[in-house]
Amino acid sequence: MKAVILNKNGKLEDGFAEQPQPKGNEVLIQIKASGFNPIDYQMLENELERKLISSPILGRESSGIIVGKGPEATQFNIGDEVYCGSGSMGSNGTYAEYITVPESIVSFKPKNISFEQAASIPSVGLTSLQIFNRLKLSPENTILVTGATGGVGSFLIKLLLAHNIRQITATVGSEENRRALLNMGLKDHQIINYKEENLAENILKANNNHPFEFGIDLVGNYMSEVTAEVLKINGTYVDVTALVTKDAHETLFNKGSLIMNISNYTYGMVKKYEYYKNSLLEIKKLIETETITPPQHKIIGNLSLETVLQAHSILKNNQTQGHKLIMKH
Repeated sequence: MKAVILNKNGKLEDGFAEQPQPKGNEVLIQIKASGFNPIDYQMLENELERKLISSPILGRESSGIIVGKGPEATQFNIGDEVYCGSGSMGSNGTYAEYITVPESIVSFKPKNISFEQAASIPSVGLTSLQIFNRLKLSPENTILVTGATGGVGSFLIKLLLAHNIRQITATVGSEENRRALLNMGLKDHQIINYKEENLAENILKANNNHPFEFGIDLVGNYMSEVTAEVLKINGTYVDVTALVTKDAHETLFNKGSLIMNISNYTYGMVKKYEYYKNSLLEIKKLIETETITPPQHKIIGNLSLETVLQAHSILKNNQTQGHKLIMKH
């Protein structure tokens, strides 16, 4: 099968790999579209992320059609349209024509959207839903979301608004992103440009000068310090990036904050596969009932090295403009 492969020198190249065969309770998926994530290029550069490489073919989420089944696979039929966050639980990554995965991590695709839209969901959807479900928020809670128009941020804001949680303050870096949040349903005073001076002051002002109960930090580094600063004593800091600085940690410790680490990888580590299927089925229902809409997506190109390199470059330079990047297969 055609694939984009990581060679011995750690460089990506166009190539061919053997088509995987489904064993046991696995299904073989012919990939129709796959999504790109920052972790895809971070694995090539960052020691921590490099540990997650389990195959010379990268890519962690896709949608497609079931074209084969292992002898113990019973949950799908040949021809079923599905979507899946494979992480490192598949035979290979999703920069390929085919993948085998345990059927227990696969969900039927939402019926009312395309393969490209479906492929834009798994990573951001699983992360956002985990944040939402673990926080058990109620409408009176005050919440700061940094990097609110990224993939996770946008999906999370939709989830919050759909469940009538509206006391949200969000940070953005451009007029275009501010408009995106207005279109989702936030009000002008809830949106703060992180490039303006007195950032912490502006964020607090948006919350009637009260510190926040919850800080959902999707940016890390300097923003982790700002989030820690505007959090109330015993508040909850939600860490999605593992980029919290030493100063932010000190502030959070001094405030007696609860730090909640969000990781989808966890469930794969302990083979708790139903987490993936159940979360994707929950999202499928939300999309089919039009409670939320899928992420904005942008098709970069077809399965090729050129498409992958272009997508990695856009992600690295933060030029997605709130769009999930997709490769057609």
